[in-house]
Amino acid sequence: MTRHDHQLHEGAALKDAARDRLTRQGEQWTDIRAAVFDALAAFDKPASAYDIAEQVSKAQGRRVAANSVYRILDLFVSANLARRVESANAYVANQHPACLHDCIFLICDSCGQAVHIDDDSLTRGVRDAAKGAGFSAPRPVIEVRGTCGDCDDSSAS
Repeated sequence: MTRHDHQLHEGAALKDAARDRLTRQGEQWTDIRAAVFDALAAFDKPASAYDIAEQVSKAQGRRVAANSVYRILDLFVSANLARRVESANAYVANQHPACLHDCIFLICDSCGQAVHIDDDSLTRGVRDAAKGAGFSAPRPVIEVRGTCGDCDDSSAS
């Protein structure tokens, strides 16, 4: 695995890192964007736009449309603040928004947990293979479905 160092953020530090990243890209950190990010970061599993809209609606005491949340999530993905888990049509907060690399998601079919690992040599190999086939893949999506260690251990009991 190609090693690279990045700082993982949690809680208020994650929100600060996300805000800094977004504003450095010339975007505004509005109240609704902050609320969507807070809701996204609070989930321990990938969350859909509908899940996030429901959380933001509860927190704000008013209905927030999923379409609005989708637009914000698209911005977050393009700014590297969030990652989209394609097979689940769901999102996770990126704990290291200043680090640009591809993620490989390991998705548990039992509990829904998604963990990402970084392996730049593997994703570079996917891009190179695509290029060899005459295809441009600037950001490959790699998702591995299976059973996480917690679920595998609990089924063995």
